[in-house]
Amino acid sequence: MIVLSAQNIIKSFAMREVLSGASLTLQHGRRLGLIGANGSGKSTLLKILAGLDTPDSGGVTLSRGMRVGYLEQQGALPEGATVWQALEHVFDFLHEIEAKLRRLEAEMTERHGDQEAFDRLAQQYASLTDAFEDADGYAWQSAIQGVLKGLGFTQPQWGQPAASLSGGERTRLCLARVLLQKPDLLLLDEPTNHLDLAALAWLEQYLQSYKGAVVLVSHDRYLLDAVCTDIAELLFGKIEQYEGSYTRYQALRLERFESRQREYDAQQKEIARQKQIIATLRMFNREKSVKRAESREKILAKMERVEKPKDEKQIRFEFIARRRSGDDVLMIEDLAKGYEGRTLFERLNLHLRAGDRVALIGPNGIGKSTLLKIIARDETPDAGAIRYGANVDIGYYDQHQQRLHEEKTVLDELWDDFPQMEQARLRGVLGCFLFTGDDVLQPIHTLSGGERGRVALTRLMLRQDNLLLLDEPTNHLDMDSREVLEQALEGFAGTLLMVSHDRYFINRLASHILEMGTDGISLTLGNYDDYLAGKNTEFSGEPEEQKTRTALEKEKKRDRQTREAEKAKGAKLQALEAAIAAKEAELAAREAAMARPEVYASPERAKEAARAHRALKAELGGLYEAWTEMEE
Repeated sequence: MIVLSAQNIIKSFAMREVLSGASLTLQHGRRLGLIGANGSGKSTLLKILAGLDTPDSGGVTLSRGMRVGYLEQQGALPEGATVWQALEHVFDFLHEIEAKLRRLEAEMTERHGDQEAFDRLAQQYASLTDAFEDADGYAWQSAIQGVLKGLGFTQPQWGQPAASLSGGERTRLCLARVLLQKPDLLLLDEPTNHLDLAALAWLEQYLQSYKGAVVLVSHDRYLLDAVCTDIAELLFGKIEQYEGSYTRYQALRLERFESRQREYDAQQKEIARQKQIIATLRMFNREKSVKRAESREKILAKMERVEKPKDEKQIRFEFIARRRSGDDVLMIEDLAKGYEGRTLFERLNLHLRAGDRVALIGPNGIGKSTLLKIIARDETPDAGAIRYGANVDIGYYDQHQQRLHEEKTVLDELWDDFPQMEQARLRGVLGCFLFTGDDVLQPIHTLSGGERGRVALTRLMLRQDNLLLLDEPTNHLDMDSREVLEQALEGFAGTLLMVSHDRYFINRLASHILEMGTDGISLTLGNYDDYLAGKNTEFSGEPEEQKTRTALEKEKKRDRQTREAEKAKGAKLQALEAAIAAKEAELAAREAAMARPEVYASPERAKEAARAHRALKAELGGLYEAWTEMEE
């Protein structure tokens, strides 16, 4: 059943048309990921779907009686409420039902002598009780607790005034509110902002089991892969809808683009051929040929032209290390850091070797960014030591771009760092990051978050350092730009230490996962999927004693299989050695027989003896090869 249909949505702001005929449909129970470049109109379309904005033309149709829940990037909260109260307001309707039930109970007590009135009240009571139970009226407190814990709110925060929360915490609380409402259609605009990896995993599981329909605007490709049943790409004001996950969308998008390109190329070739024929017919300058030329021109004019496929511009760059570092890149011993009496981490040890690609993960506020700043020498530790290896050049990407100078232009920001570079070449490099023409003359303070990030990446690329410290490098980048950044880092020959909540990014690049927690740090070999597999094993619920017993049994089984294999191999070796000895004796006897003169009495007999000798040598050679392979 179609629960949402948007047809030919057109929306303009000032002189810019953001949506130019966007259409999509959504079936009940489906989860659609709405993706597109920054500024393509995703949030605008979501507001139109939520009924908070109106299109210039086109329309939105919802199923009758559908309840819509909408999470915007900057949501509002009830004034004066605590964290718990802000969520408790979601269940005001349950409190009203409960109050009605209490009133009915009192009336039923008073009217117990009036059977007709009592039955009428009892019927109302039963109906309200069913409604209360259907809405999980007895479990609303548990629901609030589950969502608060899942989204990373500690129990002391539950009684904290909502107005005192940070911007990221307020966004998480708004997300909690809309999830608890359980609308038939859930519209989420960047719900993963400000979530750590644990909260991301919780949200992922929540959405996977959500019974209603979902439209999700997100740059989190890992989430889109895990949650979405459909992907809709907003490109040049229009929507192309694909069935399947984000990974399937990537493959289908490429196929569709290539198919359209082939169709366009074929039509252009046919148009060129027809024009050549028309020119030739006119060149004959005869009445018949001119009429034929005019006829072909009319056909050509009526031909429905295939539009040339358009692809969005992408940044293009690569990271090159100007020199190789030593094998030992970074050694950290017993590092500690805290602020205002609060310890972020202590006794932290880390050893980075050349070529390592370490993803640093952990809950928000644990000190991941602070650790990078200490390594980059932007901050000093309270205790411990840091040693850098030979020829180590550090490049640091700060997620807040605090190293950028607000008053400088884009061009001057980089030119001051690389004064030896000619302006034409510097403009060319900036062009690879989509800064063209007068874009390079924009002051830094006028840039968007994504543009500031691209300036910082440009500087990082030009430095050619061999140790890159990356703090949330995919923030503010659209999906295509993230893909290009990952490709550039895949080809980087140096060492990476990166903080990121982008699980797709971590999965693609990390060779090690370093998890920071309140009880210390732990290192896992592999990418994010390997880390998750280890966590699932660790928290499988199997008792520790049973896991130990199972491991011992597996070890014993492996030992038994190894002994049996060794025994079988020994028997085969002995059999081969016996076969070799027998074959050598047979060959020696054959060679002794060939020494007798009568063997050469006739050519046929001599040939037969030589053939048999060759065959024996070949068989012996095969036995030797088999024995050698088994020994090795």
